Amino acid sequence: MQFQLVPGLLIFLGSYLPLAIILALQDIPAKWWTQPLCTSAALRDGSCQFIPFANPTFSLTFLAITLLATLLAKSSLQRIRYPFMVEVRRLKATPNEIINYTFPYVVSFMGISYNDPQKLLGFGVFLLWMFAITLKSGQILMNPLLLIFGWKLYEATIVINNVEREVRVMKHGTLHLGAYAAQTVQDFYILRKS
Repeated sequence: MQFQLVPGLLIFLGSYLPLAIILALQDIPAKWWTQPLCTSAALRDGSCQFIPFANPTFSLTFLAITLLATLLAKSSLQRIRYPFMVEVRRLKATPNEIINYTFPYVVSFMGISYNDPQKLLGFGVFLLWMFAITLKSGQILMNPLLLIFGWKLYEATIVINNVEREVRVMKHGTLHLGAYAAQTVQDFYILRKS
């Protein structure tokens, strides 16, 4: 099974929720942090500010998109069907490759802000390019978002239709030797206890 464009995009965008939070925090002017807390009197006289962002449209939109993508990606992963059985004979846990996702976070501290539309547009193109490469290379599932949801990545020897194969496996929770229901998504076997 190949990953569809929309679920792949959701998993990709959802993994950037921490970046959206970082950029939103950087969009709050320093003077907002020094103002007194909102009290009932401040609410009555209108001096209380609920939206602290210098660029609320960009900040709130990116936060909303990535949060929605995170929730929809989680929902999509829960609806996977497992049509065939495999037996796991050997396994080795592998670290999730997050290098592709660390670079944009580092970049966020090096001058990307919602005040600079040219840099923001360039960063958007960069993210689209990364998404295309990640989707086409079959690496969309090697994603820190899945770690948050409790998915783990393994290299495993499985038996399917009496044929032994060395494959990459993803499972929610810990994988043990034994029989599992399975689905293939790109180059991965996604397993669930049968």
